[in-house]
Amino acid sequence: MILLSAIQDEVDVLADGESVEKTLSIIELISSGGTSGVVIILILFILLIVAVYIYFERIFAIKAASQVDSNFMNQIKDHVSNGKIDSAQMLCAQQNSPVSRLIAKGITRIGKPLEDINSAIENAGRLEIYSLEKNVSVLATISGVAPMIGFLGTVVGMIISIFELANAGGTIQMDVLASGLYTAMTTTVAGLIVGIIAYVTYNHIVGKTNKVVYQMEANSVEFLDHLNEPI
Repeated sequence: MILLSAIQDEVDVLADGESVEKTLSIIELISSGGTSGVVIILILFILLIVAVYIYFERIFAIKAASQVDSNFMNQIKDHVSNGKIDSAQMLCAQQNSPVSRLIAKGITRIGKPLEDINSAIENAGRLEIYSLEKNVSVLATISGVAPMIGFLGTVVGMIISIFELANAGGTIQMDVLASGLYTAMTTTVAGLIVGIIAYVTYNHIVGKTNKVVYQMEANSVEFLDHLNEPI
């Protein structure tokens, strides 16, 4: 009985001394990094909001630009063949898309040399592409800048850790280094996350934009080929 009692006492001591798993929320993790860590995380959060806003704004704009009636070019060719230039221009105005605006620019040049019509369509196409790519370069900038800002936080965190270690008289204590290490790790992770999101969204928008550009080129070539057909 005495032996069992001793064993039970040891079990109780081990149970009482058992470490409790500590949990840490995202807010606590960010705040543990000190003022510099919070400022850098705030900057990265603002960049993330900007990137997400540009992405969805461009996606909706590109989606609207890519919607063209499948019978649009057939109607345009019929109007042009029958000499109904005004009807063709009205149809382009009703569509109000990059493709229709290119065709409308070409229609206004009907009667001039084919090279002049082609040049007018190309110039209008450059303006349409510029409009489609509005603010997309900002996404590319964020994808490159965000990781750099995160690494800046890493350097700041390490400087804080070294400073705290020097003031501690050379005694290595994890609680002294914790603030700087939190800043270093959290800002690095946040910077990489924002950079990856911006990079992926940028490439997705570029792919969507290229599809609209190819659509514009295909319809322009079809229009020019129709004008070049013998009457």
